Formats: sequence, structure tokens, C-alpha cells
Amino acid sequence: MTNRARIGYGAGALAVLLAASGCGGSTPDDQHQAVPAQPAVASSVAPPVGGSSTPAQDTVGDAAWAKWGLKPMAKAPAPPADKPIKLTKTGAVPVFSEIPTHDKVVFITIDDGAEKDPKFVQMLTDLKVPITMFLTRDIVKNDYGYFKPLQALGNTVQNHTVDHPVMSKIPAAKQKSEICDAQTALTEQYGTAPYLFRPPYGDGANTPALNTAVQECGPRAVVLWRESMQIHDMQYQAADKKLKNGDIILAHFRGPSDLKGETMTQMFGELLSRIQEQGFAVARLDDYIARPTG
Repeated sequence: MTNRARIGYGAGALAVLLAASGCGGSTPDDQHQAVPAQPAVASSVAPPVGGSSTPAQDTVGDAAWAKWGLKPMAKAPAPPADKPIKLTKTGAVPVFSEIPTHDKVVFITIDDGAEKDPKFVQMLTDLKVPITMFLTRDIVKNDYGYFKPLQALGNTVQNHTVDHPVMSKIPAAKQKSEICDAQTALTEQYGTAPYLFRPPYGDGANTPALNTAVQECGPRAVVLWRESMQIHDMQYQAADKKLKNGDIILAHFRGPSDLKGETMTQMFGELLSRIQEQGFAVARLDDYIARPTG
């Protein structure tokens, strides 16, 4: 396994995560002492072998990329048969911000759901770029339906709380209701229970109270990030400001009022260009995680 396969973070790393976050609102002014969660079971990672890209990406022609002012991106390799991250059905949930893999891929996650631009749905329909959506109930409840065409493309809906609080600043019971109430609503609306959770700002990710609340509400992992997309470029946690194999990237559903006049599709196009410039393909996060069975 690559030595970057850090599953579980200490307090210092969490502070870096908060500083790099693109989440709306202010970050907490102090941090609780973080306690690393129990690691997920990660398989040994063999070097990649040749394989075809996913069928959805194979259907995207050069004209579709040109429509959005982009060059065709490299196609992701076939999903690994042996998933690098294996989640357990019970016990402490792991916390991770990257996937251990030799595949030259990164993973795009998009948070909250504030911007509901129909052109973004068309963009993903055209380009078949996989994303994972971490939705906040009170931000999306005025239009749950907007995200259903994105889900129909194979993009899963995951849990990002009821109303986006700083989790370490609220009591344990409130933390639980933030996660459980969002879990119930998202399951009812989208037909599948989220199995991943992301705390707003990354805050409290390694605290026992949050880990317990996540366990009690159903998700089986806490997912953070290594890079966060701004408008034209990413903020990096790595000192060399370069993507690495398996990095999870954070972006947000945002529009012109938050992006200095840029649209959601323009921001996403910039993100894809930055990924392409470094020679990476975009893979589906779910394809690299084995969900609990039984």
C-alpha cells in the first residue's frame, strides 16, 4: 500500500483540512483534540493492469467536449475488482481523504447543493464525468428533484448534515440529529441510504462524538479531501501543489454570486482542465470502495 494511504487523521492534519476548505461560512476558531478513527480495511494495491474504460465514458465523443470548450479527457481505467477500501458493517467508521491506488485517477465530490444550474445537469449528461454528491438537507429541500437526473447518471447522493453546522460546537445529541435527520430525508427522496458522510468544514471528523453519531445514523465512512476547487484553480494540502493518485477533490454547487460572475459549468470546466493538465482521469469514488455486505 502506498504510504499516502492515510486513513484517519490527527489534530494537526484536521487543522490543515479546515484551512483548505472551500465550504461556505467561517471555519471554527479552535479545534477539539482529534482522535483517529479505526482504519478501514484496505487491501494491498497491485500495480494497474490494462483494461477498458467504463462504458459511459466510452460513449463521449470529441464534439461533446468541444461543446463545453474542453479537450477530451483521459478515460478512467476499469474499476478495480479488489476495492482498495473495504468498509465494515459495524464498529468505528474510518476517516479518509484519498484512496490508495496506483491508478492515475482522482475523485470529484461536490457539496451542499446551493446552486441548481440546469446547464450543469446537461454538462454531466454530455460528458459523463463521475461525481459524488454530499447534500445538505435544508439547502436542497426546496428542489430535491434537481439532483435526480444527476443521480440517474450513476452519481450517488451522500450525507452532509441537515443545515451545515460546525459539528464540534454542538452537543452530541444535536450532532446525531444533524446526521440522522439528513439520512432519513435523503434516503426517502433518492431511494438509497447514503453510506458516506462529510462533516461541514471537515470539522470534528476524528472526534469520538461524531464517529459515534455517524455509526448510529447509518453511514459507514467519513470522507474528507486533499484539494478544494475555488474558481479557476484548486487549493492543495500538499506542499508541492500537485495531485496524487487517488486524491479526493472537494467542490461546491455554486453560481455567479459566489464565483465572481463565473457559472457552475465554467468552474467545473476549469476543474477538469486543471485535472487534465496534470495527466489524471476522473474515476467514480464508489468504484473504489467496497460497501458492507450482509
